[in-house]
Parts: sequence; structure tokens; C-alpha cells
Amino acid sequence: MTNAQSASVKPKSAMEEIREQQRQSWNKFAPGWKKWDAFAMEFLRPAGEALLKEAGLKPGMRVLDAACGTGEPGLTAAKIVGTTGHVIGTDLSEEMIRVAQEKARCLGTANYEATAADAGALPFESGSFDAVLCRMGVMFFPDPQKAAGEFFRVLKSGGRLALCAWAEPQKNPWATTIADIVNRELAVPPPPPDMPGLFRQAKPGTLKSILKAAGFKQAREVEVAGERDYDGPLQYWELMTEVAAPIAGALGKTDEASRKKIQDQVLKAAEKFTRGGKIVFPWSAWVAGAIKP
Repeated sequence: MTNAQSASVKPKSAMEEIREQQRQSWNKFAPGWKKWDAFAMEFLRPAGEALLKEAGLKPGMRVLDAACGTGEPGLTAAKIVGTTGHVIGTDLSEEMIRVAQEKARCLGTANYEATAADAGALPFESGSFDAVLCRMGVMFFPDPQKAAGEFFRVLKSGGRLALCAWAEPQKNPWATTIADIVNRELAVPPPPPDMPGLFRQAKPGTLKSILKAAGFKQAREVEVAGERDYDGPLQYWELMTEVAAPIAGALGKTDEASRKKIQDQVLKAAEKFTRGGKIVFPWSAWVAGAIKP
């Protein structure tokens, strides 16, 4: 490369760097999500049902499912809008998109498609959707407010946006039980408050504020909570180390002895949630919705 060519190559912005890190991370852990898909989708089903209800879907609607992951709740939305409607799932991860496409084919869902796209720069015309869904994706967007602006743009007037994000850490021990131990034992520094992460919009009212700032009206936010059971502490450990990128990433940088020490501590901590022969963790999430005027 010549000096002139080098000078013409612009360095990536901080947002572009975050975007690329997110894409690589979700691509890397897509096999884990595929392996645990049935378990994870059952876990997320109640939040997805609340999201779909908030979106007010009806037959014939054209729907966008942003940060679709392995396909839900978009595939369920496709059933609701019927053959006269259509659902498009988008995700930053090409590997996640492949899993979603595969599931749609296996289910015979002809009115669903999935494509790789950045929520902050959607490849759709303005006013082209009746509803936009985003379940547990907004926490990881490089710029959530920019994504909300894009959702506003692609919605028709009167269209609804429904978002979902995890609530406060203390209400979600399924995540914090392992994360707290890993972070403590490996001295993992806490991320900056506005960096992508599980509890980025955990504070009550945060999602609602994002919607209002994007121009949406009649914004509202409700808490959805429940429980998820695991066969035992080992299943919990295996799942979290195969799908949770921050956990797996931190553990991948340590030696086997340290990993075993951490595993023992996590298994012991998880046992505190034993009930009826299962490990039962509570969970809580915020579901927010609003209308484009």
C-alpha cells in the first residue's frame, strides 16, 4: 500500500469499533446459541409474548424484528400476521442470521426472512413497516438512540415500536451469580456505564426515555418477571459459558486451575437456588412501547 493509499484509509470511529466487536462476538458464540436454542427461547418466551402484545400485531402487517438472533420473536410474529403479512429479521451477526433462516425453513414459515443489518443504519425505506420489535437487543447496540431513530424512520405513521431489556441486576441472579464470581476472581473491571452490556437499560424509565427522545409518543414501560429452571448447577455453568460472551471471554484468558476454582464457586452459589430438585432463578425485564405520530 502506498503512502497515498494509507492516507485515504480512514481510521474506524469508536462506534464502528464497538460495532465490529459486537459482530465478531455474536458470530463466535452463534454455535452456542444454536445448541441451547430451545432452552433459551423458552426462557425468553414470556418476555417475547409481552413484547408482541405491546406491538399490537394484526394479520397483514409488515413487521421488523431487529436484533433477531436465532429468529424469535419474529417467527412467532410471522404466525400472527399470517400469509398476508410479512416479517423481516435483522441482526449484526451473519451466523445468527443463518440460524434464524434455518429455523424458518424447518418450520415452513414462508412469510419470514432474515438478513444481516446494522440497527443504526437499516437498509429499508422510510415508513415501510407497521411495527418494529426488538427483544433483548437494544442493550448491545453501539448507539441505542441512533437505532431508535432508525426504528422511528422505517415505521409508518401510527406504527408501534416495542423494546425489551433486562431489569436491575439484583432481580436477575441467573446472570449475576456467575458474572460476579468471574469478575471478582479474575479482577475484571466494570465496563463504562454506556458501553454495550446486559444491564445497560436496567434502570427504570431508561427505555421510555429513549423512545421519547426519538420522537415517539404515548411511551410506556412495564415490568415482566418470571422464573427459569435448570436441571442442576452444571447445566447452568455449561449454558452460561457457551452463550455469554463476556463470561466465556474472561474464562478463556485464564489457566485451567483458576477456571476450575471459579467453576466450583459458581456451582456452589447456584445450589442456593435449589427448589424441587432444580435450580430455579428469578428474572425480570422491562418492556417498553410507543407510537410514531
